[in-house]
Amino acid sequence: MPTPPTAPKRPFSITRHGDVREDPYYWLIDRDDEAVLAHLRAENDYLTQSFTDLKPLEDELFDEIKSRIEETDISVPVRKGAWWYFERTREGLNYPLSCRVPALDEDLAKDTVDTYERLGIPEAERTYAASVTAPPEIDPLTSLDGEQVILDENEEAGDSDYFSVGVLAVSPDDDWVCVGTDFDGDELHHLTVRPLAGQAGVDDELDDIHYGFAWAMDSRHFFYTRVDEAKRPYQLWRHELGTDTSTDQLIFQEDDAQFNLAVGRSRDDAVIYVHLGSSMTTEVHYLDAHDPTGALTLLEARRHGIEYGVEHFVDERGIAWWLKVTNEGATDFRLLARPVSDGPWREVIPERPGSRLDGVDAFKTFLAISERHDGGAAVRLVSTLEGDDPFGVDLLGRSRMIEGPASPSTVQLSANPNFVTDQLRVSVTSLVTPRLVGDVVIATGEMIVRKQQIVLGGYDASKYVTGRLWVSASDGVRIPVSVVGRADLIDVGDDGELRAKAPTPFLLYGYGSYEISIDPSFSSLRLSLLERGVIFAIAHIRGGGEMGRSWYETGKLAQKPTTFSDFVAVARELIDRGWTTNDQLAIRGGSAGGLLMGAVMNLAPELFRCVVADVPFVDALTTMLDASLPLTVGEWEEWGNPDASATAYRTMKSYSPYDNVVATNGDGSARVYPHLFASGGLNDPRVGFWEPTKWVLKIRDANDENVAYLKTEMGAGHGGPSGRYDAWRDEAQVLAWTLKEIAAL
Repeated sequence: MPTPPTAPKRPFSITRHGDVREDPYYWLIDRDDEAVLAHLRAENDYLTQSFTDLKPLEDELFDEIKSRIEETDISVPVRKGAWWYFERTREGLNYPLSCRVPALDEDLAKDTVDTYERLGIPEAERTYAASVTAPPEIDPLTSLDGEQVILDENEEAGDSDYFSVGVLAVSPDDDWVCVGTDFDGDELHHLTVRPLAGQAGVDDELDDIHYGFAWAMDSRHFFYTRVDEAKRPYQLWRHELGTDTSTDQLIFQEDDAQFNLAVGRSRDDAVIYVHLGSSMTTEVHYLDAHDPTGALTLLEARRHGIEYGVEHFVDERGIAWWLKVTNEGATDFRLLARPVSDGPWREVIPERPGSRLDGVDAFKTFLAISERHDGGAAVRLVSTLEGDDPFGVDLLGRSRMIEGPASPSTVQLSANPNFVTDQLRVSVTSLVTPRLVGDVVIATGEMIVRKQQIVLGGYDASKYVTGRLWVSASDGVRIPVSVVGRADLIDVGDDGELRAKAPTPFLLYGYGSYEISIDPSFSSLRLSLLERGVIFAIAHIRGGGEMGRSWYETGKLAQKPTTFSDFVAVARELIDRGWTTNDQLAIRGGSAGGLLMGAVMNLAPELFRCVVADVPFVDALTTMLDASLPLTVGEWEEWGNPDASATAYRTMKSYSPYDNVVATNGDGSARVYPHLFASGGLNDPRVGFWEPTKWVLKIRDANDENVAYLKTEMGAGHGGPSGRYDAWRDEAQVLAWTLKEIAAL
């Protein structure tokens, strides 16, 4: 077997609140040090050499992954203005092509008319929207007459190791497109402006812009964001086409390091939003999208702990309204409304404890309500009313839920750029249901299926079982766990309860931070596990948002350890109920989910055979003490500020994975950790590459029996390889290693 690389230990002390921590690997933070780069390359070489015997299985899995995917395909076209927009993928190419084709009169849909006819709805009761059209039928292998390639990402990428598009925005008059490209994964983009209508080009170029971007309605001005030294988006700038970028105007600067700045245009094209947000507080400014040189107006000043998001809505009388989703007076958020002109806010949707109101999207004649329902992502539709009050007194009572195909399911909004429409595009999936894109007819509730993910090779959903388990945490709270596996491995009781027929190789996934919900969704890549008899599950632990705002709040700050104990409780219960054994149990998480992996490895190393930690946030305490690093200051409201608070320091030190790696157990026996596969990205602006690097070294140092591998993408960032074939190859390698570890070959 190859010998794992080592790195020199250089004395370095970190002192806070009278506590001294020694970190001999702190020097690995310096990406400009050739010794650091040499060590990362040595780690990559060690992994490659160690995985030589896995290469045939990796190749087999890669071929399986590829064989299930329609490599030459198109997305469902989306109508905006006079064009249909869609993406093409082509076999052998890593990146998509963004395209558009003119919308023709004969494209006008029969869908709504046909539905009315079929249901026998009288003509007088029918409503139509001029913008509703059926997507054209497009052959993935051939181009349509008049089809225009807006951006071929393959041509842009060339032979670069990494490529990503962070801005792709067509002007309101359809004549220009702004393209922001990133070639190293640091999430800063080079922006160019390109002609689409045969006109002369412009030389306008900008460097180091962030994701936020919005065109003004004159198609002459646009707004963009810049970041500070800590990679925090904090400035809003305005540019006019054809002018020197050095004359661009700084419109707004957010000086509070806990707040990030974002910009966008409302769906009805009336206003430009400027959103300022920390983890706990929001402030919104706006300006007239038709008057880009006008002044910003403050909608509501920030108040600590009060969050809100707004939608601009114009009713059928032409009256403009603000719709506000807020936690003011409501843990799980509520919806308020008032006319833009003036007047008090009034409640339209009250708080429903446990059913988090995630957002409201406003259209000319209806609202789409995104919420958490029974622990899953759901969408509710309700038509607005004519007259003085478009919302009425019982908006929820008039609403209806879009149903999913299985339980648990995930229903979310898809692309809906048009304010005037009588259909809503949604995405529907479950652990056994390939992703479906459909248009819901507002008047009838019928869903028109536009496309369902193609799984080549004869996928049969009936051969798999999905459902939900409930596990009691240490404090008695019930934790939902979404499960999927082959039908021959799982019994389904008359009450719908799932039971394992015998202990089985098992992969348990977790995240549990930032109120992010890990909702059940289909993955054709995961089939390579399921077909080999591996059961997959998601532990919806606290710190996430699955069960409402309180679910998040009881897994952050001083209560963050709850996240880790929840996951351990789920793992123990899976073993106790006979779903798996500790020699068959693999766990996986990424980023903050990588912190979870490191924490539970320290809490209960005996439970797990192996761990996959993708870009893991494992040196949490040291990172949160360094205000110069990206994200640190803005995330003190998530983790606590260990620099200012001794209590926060002690809490973070108690679970920070790197700080809690030990050589011996409490009884004096040698601590043997689960086998580890960790990854990082040299250009990652979110989780420093040095965090998994130091962690792997410390685990090896603790005990010669510990097995730990590190893979660093030397030209990528937080998301790993950018090309789809490269990403599939990486996943095949991880799956091959996992299958070998849990004896599922």
